[in-house]
Amino acid sequence: MNDKTSAPLLRLTGLRKFFASSGVLAVADVSLDVHAGEVVALVGENGTGKTTLMNLLFGALPMDAGSIEVDGEPVAIKGPEDAIRAGIGMVQQHFALVPSFTAAQNVMLGREPLKRGALDDAEAEREVGALGERLGFPIDPKKLVAALPIGLQQRVEILKALAGDTRLLILDEPTAVLTPKEADELIVSVRKLAALGTAVVFISHKLPEVLAVSDRVVVMRRGHIVDEMPTSEATPAAIARAMVGRDVLLSATVDHIAPGAPVLEVAGLDASQVSAGDSGLSDVGLTVRAGEIVGVAGVSGNGQGNLVDAIAGLRKIDAGSIKIDGVEVSGMSPRGVRRAGLAHIAEDRMHVGLNRAATLEENAVATTVFTRRFNRAGWLRRGAIHTFARKLIEQYEIRGAAPTRIIESLSGGNLQKIVIGRELEGSPKLIIANQPTRGLDVGSIEFVHRELLAARGRGAGLLLVSAELEELQRLSDRIVVLYEGRLSGPFDRGQLSTYEIGALMAGQSLSAAEADA
Repeated sequence: MNDKTSAPLLRLTGLRKFFASSGVLAVADVSLDVHAGEVVALVGENGTGKTTLMNLLFGALPMDAGSIEVDGEPVAIKGPEDAIRAGIGMVQQHFALVPSFTAAQNVMLGREPLKRGALDDAEAEREVGALGERLGFPIDPKKLVAALPIGLQQRVEILKALAGDTRLLILDEPTAVLTPKEADELIVSVRKLAALGTAVVFISHKLPEVLAVSDRVVVMRRGHIVDEMPTSEATPAAIARAMVGRDVLLSATVDHIAPGAPVLEVAGLDASQVSAGDSGLSDVGLTVRAGEIVGVAGVSGNGQGNLVDAIAGLRKIDAGSIKIDGVEVSGMSPRGVRRAGLAHIAEDRMHVGLNRAATLEENAVATTVFTRRFNRAGWLRRGAIHTFARKLIEQYEIRGAAPTRIIESLSGGNLQKIVIGRELEGSPKLIIANQPTRGLDVGSIEFVHRELLAARGRGAGLLLVSAELEELQRLSDRIVVLYEGRLSGPFDRGQLSTYEIGALMAGQSLSAAEADA
């Protein structure tokens, strides 16, 4: 238990960071104390400065002003090496492990024990095994990292950050790629770590886990700390209100709608693996009906990207059939698939969904510029394009935007509004929404959920791919699970528990989930 009456382990005073290239004051004179043995949850809207603040503390970015004290002594942190020497460790969202090394070799990288001038792997394995058991992150130190599931890879990354004399650990969105069971195990381990006296800063946008893991919640908005509260007095609604400055509807209402005819029919779909980051597909069968949302659950990299690309005409398939509204589209170009009735909210809105170096007008018609609405005999109808862009800005409240302004400086939530407004225009038959709320704050998530449900209400069929299991359970009429390119399900809303879905995501049987529950 942390002692708030004692001097803080860490004190940040007046930290500031201004990005001249974008004109953004990302961290605005922020001051923060963190005590030994305390778990501080750092929350806020997307782009509000949370990760930037921690990168200043860890030395990954230079600060423009401010000071850092550890145990009451000022420390100069000009790089990660200085932070590590000061007892500060950080685990980023994206792991930096060597897949061909064992867990022990990764943890001890750069500080390997030697025996007669050679690496002593046995001693490294002993030390790492003991460290994991003592700190609550047990692993098999002899296992190759490439053979470990994501949850255990994260333990390796955390132990790597704790292997020195680390007294404060920063975890940036640590549950983003974990199954529900792995996320629960992480929370238990973090609490054990805090009980041993280590301070933890836990960055997350998942409010239930914030309440489960932390002692105190610190809220950032537009580069400032605007509120902090003991977790014992916090509620999801209060945290969300502090994050966005207004009341937020945290749970969308999903009305019952009798589904119509199939708008997507996938049968016997095989697709080879085209990148190391995503599985191929094997005998996938799937149906989406008008007026329903079918959610696709799975840990990232299990074939979701290939499934979406195959349906959208962005990759060739090896076998099988894909029909949209009864029309075979498996051999069509992306434009042909769109003409058949597809709208596609791409996973990577920054590079695939949008061109950030282009204007809002250009992005608004990027997928429809050759239609009669915006094009006559090869001539652009600029008045119609401008009117449509203005409509998107007003209808979707795209802040800081103008039709002819480059969109590069817009926030993630406002960029996603452009994509959604463009894709939902024209009443598409089938909508693929691939990670539509990734990286968004609670206010933007509320908007996305509302628009997807409205499209469902208008009779569209939606294929919702999301790493957020809570989101899938909240919005989906039926859920399927992808694991290593094979599909389980479909399962009706409420048919499976969170742990049962998580077991399928990990390649386990439903009986394994019942044993873990």
